[in-house]
Amino acid sequence: MKDLFDIPNTPHYSKELPGDEITDNYTRQVSGACFSYADSQKPSDPKIVHIASEFLSELELVAKEDKLLQVFSGAEVFNNFKSYAMCYGGHQFGNWAGQLGDGRAINIAEIDIKGLNWKLQLKGSGPTPYSRTADGFAVLRSSIREYLCSEAMYHLGVPTTRALSLITTGDTVVRDILYDGNPKGEKGAVVCRASPSFIRFGNFEIFMSKGDKKTLKQLVDYTIKHHYPDLGAPSKETYIAFFREVVMRTKEMIVHWQRVGFVHGVMNTDNMSILGLTIDYGPYGWLENYDPGWTPNTTDRQHKRYRFGNQPNIALWNLAKLANAIHLLIEETEPLQEIIDEYQEIYLKDYLKMMASKLGLYQMDKIDKEFIQTLTGRLELSEVDMTIFFRMLSDKEITNFDSFWDIIGTASYLEPVEYNEHQEVWKAWHADYVKLIKDESLDQKDRSAKMNLVNPKYVLRNYMAQLAIDEADKGNNDLVDELYQLLLKPYDEQPNSEKWFAKRPDWAKQKVGCSMLSCSS
Repeated sequence: MKDLFDIPNTPHYSKELPGDEITDNYTRQVSGACFSYADSQKPSDPKIVHIASEFLSELELVAKEDKLLQVFSGAEVFNNFKSYAMCYGGHQFGNWAGQLGDGRAINIAEIDIKGLNWKLQLKGSGPTPYSRTADGFAVLRSSIREYLCSEAMYHLGVPTTRALSLITTGDTVVRDILYDGNPKGEKGAVVCRASPSFIRFGNFEIFMSKGDKKTLKQLVDYTIKHHYPDLGAPSKETYIAFFREVVMRTKEMIVHWQRVGFVHGVMNTDNMSILGLTIDYGPYGWLENYDPGWTPNTTDRQHKRYRFGNQPNIALWNLAKLANAIHLLIEETEPLQEIIDEYQEIYLKDYLKMMASKLGLYQMDKIDKEFIQTLTGRLELSEVDMTIFFRMLSDKEITNFDSFWDIIGTASYLEPVEYNEHQEVWKAWHADYVKLIKDESLDQKDRSAKMNLVNPKYVLRNYMAQLAIDEADKGNNDLVDELYQLLLKPYDEQPNSEKWFAKRPDWAKQKVGCSMLSCSS
């Protein structure tokens, strides 16, 4: 096992790409640069809330807590690394927002570990040139949510950035949590997150918007060299192949989101990873009662652009914006459009295959779109909890309708008198389902085992995260650790944790932080 802080920095991004000539942190517009140097603000009294010990073990690393506290709170520099914030733009809620950039994230290290050059980034460690009118800090509640969710998603098998530590700063950060004119002081915190790359669609868009072909080409060439090296030397054909790879990785990520019922909440182009990783955990959530129209973001309450059922379409829309940037280099529309069209066809095929696997069905020639659509329509009609429904399907012998109906009764958020009215429409779908199950070659035991690999028993429901936030705000971090340990094995039974395999409690439906959330950090 290596000591994390003995590993030398081996910078890629900050040495191979053009940087901002100005080195001060003051807010400004930046031109012709992929990043700006920025220093973290030293916290007044940092304290560790949690360390992702499992992640460190995966990397075969150890770290002394006192050193980790100082470096990952922003109090000390990581091995003399010159920290920086990245420049990017983005479309926010469908509108071009111009320059955005890392307004509260600072890259503090680039180190080679197990064949990857990991970028370590502090989120919430102070202002950067891209902070605009904000202060660059983060509060404990949003930091807990990002920390836990990053690791939860990884162990669910969803492509994601990771988190190494969560530290309170000892400083007060003022936030208006509901944007209703009632700001208040909250505990400041910093998350150290890690990824092979934090490059987003918006990193390319910003240069396209300015017609800066030179810097755009440098960034695309860098990205291919370090993250898609098999594509070969820069050329028109390589750029097209690069775009196809990004499209396919993004498609795969969205299929996983839909599989586990995850709703990102802020699918702006500046929150879309060039590696197809889930990035920027703001007002996210998991479907509880199945509702394709649900968004966890209060800012999106009216138009619901980023609702669960629209995530595949938004990914496509965002990819089209990335295509516009790539077009500046290849100056040809047709090959990019063909890839966009390909996404739609392949996504539907992969989505149906994924949904069938959740049902324990594998003969795709017998399963059509209408069968799956009928199911999701019934789940919405009866307000059925997505996680509980699919998990219980694998645990019960459901060829008998009464046994199947017990699942609906357990998982529905409706009163019995309400969901019982839907019994006949469920009977029709159940009959078709039983026919398909009987055509499968797997016995109940094997089918159950396969289903349990794709249907998690435990997900980070918003009310669970809020309970941990409430306790941590009082200085008790035990629940943060309990949820962290739970979410390391979301597909396992974990008999001592059955209390978390339950529908959202009634008290959580209206409580702030338990249903919808704002973008306030």
